[in-house]
Amino acid sequence: MAVPWEEYFRLALQEKLPAKIPEQSVDHFPPVLRLLEKRQELIDADRGLRAQKEVFQTTRAALKERWEQLEQKEQELKGSFVRLDKFLQDTEARRSRALRRAAQERLQADRREAEALRLRAQFEELQRERARLRCRLERLEPCARLLGRVLEQLPEFQEVPELVARFDGLVDMQAALRLTERQRLAELEEARARLQRLRDAGQSELLGQGQRRVQLLERLEAARERTLRWESKWIQIQNTGAEKTLLLGRTRIAALNLFQLVCRHKTHPPALDIEDTEGQLEQVKLFILDLSAMLASLGQAKPTPAC
Repeated sequence: MAVPWEEYFRLALQEKLPAKIPEQSVDHFPPVLRLLEKRQELIDADRGLRAQKEVFQTTRAALKERWEQLEQKEQELKGSFVRLDKFLQDTEARRSRALRRAAQERLQADRREAEALRLRAQFEELQRERARLRCRLERLEPCARLLGRVLEQLPEFQEVPELVARFDGLVDMQAALRLTERQRLAELEEARARLQRLRDAGQSELLGQGQRRVQLLERLEAARERTLRWESKWIQIQNTGAEKTLLLGRTRIAALNLFQLVCRHKTHPPALDIEDTEGQLEQVKLFILDLSAMLASLGQAKPTPAC
C-alpha cells in the first residue's frame, strides 16, 4: 500500500530532528544561538529529507521497474499458463483420442476375433457338411446308376433332373392325395358322428314326444272326468235351482194370497206392488200381530165361570 508524501516526509523529519533539550539547559543558551541551532537543524533536516527523497525516488524507480518486470513476468506467466493449459487440453484431447482409438481397436479386435471364431465354426460346419454330403453321395451312387439305367429305358425323359422332378411331382401329388383322403375321411367321420348325434337326438325327441303324448292323454282323461263331474254338478245345480225357483214361486203366491186375505179384512189396504213379496209378508206379519193382540185382549176381558 503506498504511503502519502506528506506523511512520509513528516516521519523522516521527526527521525532527523534531535531529541528535545532538557529544560534545565535552555537557560544556558541565548535565543540567537538557539535560533542558529534550529536553523542548522532545519538545514540538516532538509538535507536529510533531500537525501531521503532521492533514496525514495531511486527506490520508487527501482520498485516501478521491478513492478514492470513483475507485470511482464505475470504476462509471461499468464501466457505460459495459457500455453500450458492449451498444451494440457491438447494432451487430454490426444489422450482421449488415443483412448477412443484404443477402445475402437480393441472393439474391432474383439469383433475380428468373434468373426474369426464364427468363420472357424462355419468352416468346421461346412467341413462336416461336406463329409456328410460325401457320405450321402457315396450312399446314393448306386441310386444314380439306377436312375441312369431307368433314364435309358424311358425315352420321354432326357435328363435325370427331369425324371427326379417328375418323381418329386408324383410324390407331392401322392402326399396331397393322402392329405385330401385324410381330410375326406375326417369329414366322413365327422358326418357320421353328426348323423349319429342327430339319430340319438331324434330318438330322444321321439321318446320325449311319446312321454309328452302320454302325459297329454292323461291330462285329457282327467279333464274329461272333471268335465263330466262338473256337468253332473251343473245339472244338479240346475235341478236344485228349478226346485228352488218353484218353491220361491209357490212362496210368493202364498204370500200374495195371504196379503189379499189381509187386504179384505182392512178398511184401507196398502197399495203394494204385486212383486213386493217382502212388503206383503210384512203386512201379513203386522196383521197377525194385531190379531194376536186382539185375541189376547179378548181373553183377558172374558169373565171367569164360577165353579
